[in-house]
Amino acid sequence: MSEFSFTAEMIHWRGPAPFYFARLPEDVADRVRDMAKSVSCGWGVIPVEAVIGRVAFRTSLFPKEGGYLLPLKDAVRRKIDIPESGLLEISMVVGPA
Repeated sequence: MSEFSFTAEMIHWRGPAPFYFARLPEDVADRVRDMAKSVSCGWGVIPVEAVIGRVAFRTSLFPKEGGYLLPLKDAVRRKIDIPESGLLEISMVVGPA
């Protein structure tokens, strides 16, 4: 398992159903990509445990445009204080539970 800490901007994807994500910075995405084959659950998704503020949650990174997106479920967003700038401080451990 590998641990990462980074700042990421929250993205609102309006698609057919609205979703929120945080895009991993390029250097973090590069390191995750190097580990992908050994930790992927299939379809390119990568299991992670993330922490934003005091809220810890499990999810899977989605590959997107050569990088990765961290999904931010409604249940998580309701518990965290999202700054007006939309920048989130995130800690993340990559790998299966």
